[in-house]
Amino acid sequence: MPKLSLRLPYRAQTRFFLIPYLVATLVLVVIPAVATTMIAFTEFNAVGLPRFVGLANFQELLRSSLVRTSLRNSAVFLVLAVPLRLVGALGLALLLQQPQRIFGFYRAAVYLPTVIPEAAYGLLWLWIFNPLYGPLNMLLGWFGIPGPAWLTEPTTARLAIVIMSLFQIGEGFVVLLAGLQNIPRSFYESAMVDGATSWQSFWQITLPLLSPWLMLLTFRDLVMSLQNTFAPSFIVTYGGPYYATTFAPLLIYELAFDYFELGLAAALLILTYVLLGLIVVGIVNLIGLGGSADEA
Repeated sequence: MPKLSLRLPYRAQTRFFLIPYLVATLVLVVIPAVATTMIAFTEFNAVGLPRFVGLANFQELLRSSLVRTSLRNSAVFLVLAVPLRLVGALGLALLLQQPQRIFGFYRAAVYLPTVIPEAAYGLLWLWIFNPLYGPLNMLLGWFGIPGPAWLTEPTTARLAIVIMSLFQIGEGFVVLLAGLQNIPRSFYESAMVDGATSWQSFWQITLPLLSPWLMLLTFRDLVMSLQNTFAPSFIVTYGGPYYATTFAPLLIYELAFDYFELGLAAALLILTYVLLGLIVVGIVNLIGLGGSADEA
C-alpha cells in the first residue's frame, strides 16, 4: 500500500512560512496605520468617542508656530545628520572591509552603539556633554579649546543631538560592508592594470556600484533618524533650550500623552510622513532614478 505524502510543494512551503510575517505586518503596521489615519480626522481625547472634524486638525497644526518650529528642527537635523551618517558608515566600511581577524573586533566596536538601549545611550551622552565634568569638554580643554555649554545653547544643543546620532551607524555600516564584498575583485585588478589610482577606482568603480545601497540607506535614514530623535530629545534636553530640540516625534508624544489630543497627534504624524515622502520624491527627481535597467 503506497504511503501518503504530506510534503507540500516548495511554493506552498514558502507561503506557509510567510504567514507569521504577514500577520505581524497586518497587526503591527497596517491596522495601526489605518487607525491613525482615521483618528487624524477626528477630535479624540482617549476618553469619549471620536468626533469627526474633517481637516480641522491639519488646519490647526499649520497655524501653530510650535508645529512649524518642530518641523523646521526636524528638517535641519535630517540635513545635517543623514549625509554625515552615510559618509561615516561608508568611510568605516572602506577601512574595515579587510578579512583579517583584527578587523572583526573593530567592526563589532562600530556596531556596538547601535544595540545600546536608547535610554542608556541618552544618559551616557548626558554625562559626556556635561560642561563641568564631561569628558568631551575635558578633551577640548587639553587642546586649548574652550568647551561650550552643549545643552544650554540652542545651536550647540542641536549639534549635540546630531553628534549623538553619528555613532549609531552600525546597521548602515553592515549594509555597505556587504555591498563592498559583493563587488568583484576583478574590477579593481583590471583598473590597476590600466594604471588607475585608488582614488580613481573609488570614484569609477566603488561609488557607482554602491549607489543603490547608498540610496536605500538614504531613504531608510530619513525615516529612522527622524524617529530616533525622540529618545535623545526627551531624555537629554526635553525639547530645550527654547524649543531648539523640539522635534516632530517629541511634539507628537506631548500632544498625545501630555495633552491627550490624539487627533492632533495623529494629524501631525501624518503630516510629518507626508513631508518625508515629498523629500524622498525630491531626491529621486534630483538624482534621476528613472533610468532604464540597461543604463544602470
